[in-house]
Amino acid sequence: MFVAIGNTPRDYAWGSTSAIADFRGVGPSGRPEAELWLGAHAGSPARLADAASVGHDDLASWIEADPEQALGAGLAARGARLPFLLKLLAAAEPLSLQAHPTPEQARAGFAREEAEGIPVTAYDRNYRDEFHKPELVVAVSDTFDALSGFRLLEEVSGVLAVLRAADAAEAEPEPGALDLLAARLGTADPLRDTVEWLLRDGRGGDTGEAAWVTERVTVLAASEVALASPYAASFETVGALAEAYPGDPGIVISLLLNRVRLHRGEALYLAAGNIHAYLAGLGIELMAASDNVLRGGLTPKHIDVTELLDVLDFTPIAPPRLEPEPVAPGVVAFRPDVPDFVLYRVEADASGADAPVVPLDGPAIVLAEGGDVRLRGELGAASVVRGDAAYVTPDEGGLVVAGDGIAWIATTGAPAASVD
Repeated sequence: MFVAIGNTPRDYAWGSTSAIADFRGVGPSGRPEAELWLGAHAGSPARLADAASVGHDDLASWIEADPEQALGAGLAARGARLPFLLKLLAAAEPLSLQAHPTPEQARAGFAREEAEGIPVTAYDRNYRDEFHKPELVVAVSDTFDALSGFRLLEEVSGVLAVLRAADAAEAEPEPGALDLLAARLGTADPLRDTVEWLLRDGRGGDTGEAAWVTERVTVLAASEVALASPYAASFETVGALAEAYPGDPGIVISLLLNRVRLHRGEALYLAAGNIHAYLAGLGIELMAASDNVLRGGLTPKHIDVTELLDVLDFTPIAPPRLEPEPVAPGVVAFRPDVPDFVLYRVEADASGADAPVVPLDGPAIVLAEGGDVRLRGELGAASVVRGDAAYVTPDEGGLVVAGDGIAWIATTGAPAASVD
């Protein structure tokens, strides 16, 4: 069964005023458009274009009322919820630094806060549900910039060396702030100790040592020495963050993280514990359907430093790119190591001749980019115009895609599957 779905873009302040509208082929709304949610998450469930076809106005209501039809017997028996959420995300300004919990952390944290009687909508609530929230993002714009994961310690040392050189080049050097930073980075657990110090001592307009470090790093990052170094992109990011969030300790934390630039079609996979922030660009984001976010700076929202430190993975890593898996001509899969979701990108062929069948192991959501796509399953068929989306029930078994657009197909994950 194919059901047309849609939604209204969420107008968070960091959103672009044009990128989502351009993707959809419609005029801009005149306000920021940050995210278009396509799923059954209670925060913004997708609307059903033809409510009469299933007797419900939105996807969440339909799933709740008839999980076997909407999700299939397998998912219906395992909690009757759509395990993934597909988004179109357009960042014109940096988002907050954040991380997400493991399944075990989410269950324990949710149970603890329920027992403490903290309202699920409270400002200081960390766990709004009992699910983890791994996510992937694929660049749709020519470039998509992000921070993701703690960079290798030798790179952190290189960044600090550039800051020292920039300070020494000034008419009146002030090495004291960098000495403080170096002392934290010289401990047995340097990344954890530095992040904790910055967040505990450098927030809320403080005038202490950590706040001085943030102020001094902001100045030095704008220097000719810094901007001519191999870490120029990271120092440019410091400038952008300082403009958006002056004095925030996340400005210094950003230099401890991988500065990543994706090009169109490239992806990042953000596992539990990965600290990250999207900086700029348009992307397809696919995640587990959860609202559990632990923030770590660059935000006026609640930051629980103790809980964040427990969730963060401080292991230095290379940028966590997720390589696409070629599965057929014109078809690639972005397949992370979780069963919640997999994302297919299908370049449709106008004729439909010899079109591959993209297997569905569960329900799917299809979003059309750049043109119209035609979908055919085992029981029915549908057309999806540029920028629109459709929900596909699992009894369709697989999808044949034709047309002149690109089909982004989000579905439940499974062991590596072949495309016929």
